[in-house]
Amino acid sequence: MKETENTDNKALQIQHDLASHYKEIIGLLGENTGREGLLKTPDRVAKAMQYLTGGYYEDPEKVLASAKFLEEDYKQMVIVKDIDFFSLCEHHMLPFFGKAHVAYIPNKYITGLSKIPRVVDIFARRLQIQERMTLQIKECIQKTLNPLGVMVVIEAQHMCMQMRGVAKQNSLTTTSDFTGFFQQAKTREEFMNLIKK
Repeated sequence: MKETENTDNKALQIQHDLASHYKEIIGLLGENTGREGLLKTPDRVAKAMQYLTGGYYEDPEKVLASAKFLEEDYKQMVIVKDIDFFSLCEHHMLPFFGKAHVAYIPNKYITGLSKIPRVVDIFARRLQIQERMTLQIKECIQKTLNPLGVMVVIEAQHMCMQMRGVAKQNSLTTTSDFTGFFQQAKTREEFMNLIKK
């Protein structure tokens, strides 16, 4: 109980500190921080940022291990596709969002299907780059379940490319990473065909 109170108090202190900084930022941008529409904005932004970066406080390996089951003789692909995610790019702190597709080939152990999207969310809810996020999801599943292979494909739109800089609204970035049996071109091709259906 005391540990929960300490965690809550720490979260409230962080929220207060963030709100104070956001109020200063709004003022530096030239806005009137006392204007009615902006009075609660620093608190709202602070709460939003705590939510959007909540992945720092969760352990994805524990999430997978919490629903780890022994499953004999199933050595075909387990695919969870079209996992929606939202993240913040670490370079501009602007959103990038899209879909993750994850597959693994069990080696005795499987995990609850809902845990794969949870792992994606945990890594997405941090300041990220798409390439690292792809790698982290793959490594987490490989380490925790020790499957015969893992493959992760992420397709995302980056607001830092659409709102600023090159301003290309329809660009899509795709990243992939894989281990084990997915190093075989035929296995990768089967996975890619299945996620496109």
